[in-house]
Amino acid sequence: MTLDLITALALFAFVSSITPGPNNLMLMASGANFGMRRTIPHMLGVALGFVIMAVAIGAGLIQIFDAYPVIYTILKVVSVGYLLYLAWKIGSAVPILPEVQAAGTPLTFLQAAGFQWVNPKALSMALTAITVYTPPRRGFDDLLVMAVVFGVINLPSVGSWAWLGLQMRRLLTNPARLRAFNILMALLLVASLYPILTA
Repeated sequence: MTLDLITALALFAFVSSITPGPNNLMLMASGANFGMRRTIPHMLGVALGFVIMAVAIGAGLIQIFDAYPVIYTILKVVSVGYLLYLAWKIGSAVPILPEVQAAGTPLTFLQAAGFQWVNPKALSMALTAITVYTPPRRGFDDLLVMAVVFGVINLPSVGSWAWLGLQMRRLLTNPARLRAFNILMALLLVASLYPILTA
């Protein structure tokens, strides 16, 4: 992979990782509700889960999607349904005050990593990175370069959203404000589906 291609890939990775989407909105909600330390497994699951998914898609699944486009459509429908379920869970969550936050459960590493496979934005990012930013005759080394670039850029990008949620926690000191925040996050998560549904 050439330096120009790596530079373009890095820019794409930054823009796609830092902009709002299901992962980032869920991380912001987790940072606000559970704090930074308890959100770290979620952050690592997003970053590493995406890298593993992108390599797996590049190593062979993309040929299956090309041969059977209906599989991608089915996956998209399942993804939208799952994201609507998550939005409902976030929006209907009972506000947890700081003194009883230990009772709540943020997403685990494995849950966050598994979520990448049903996250329409993550799937689109991976498919775009593979088809546009890797050479046409890509080898496994090109996929590893893509994975490293995304891993290095994605983790601090998603971490910034958890940190933003943590900062908002200072404003969310009563159940009514925290409830309103969770409802707003749920609505934004649903709104993040718009580009996927209109594509």
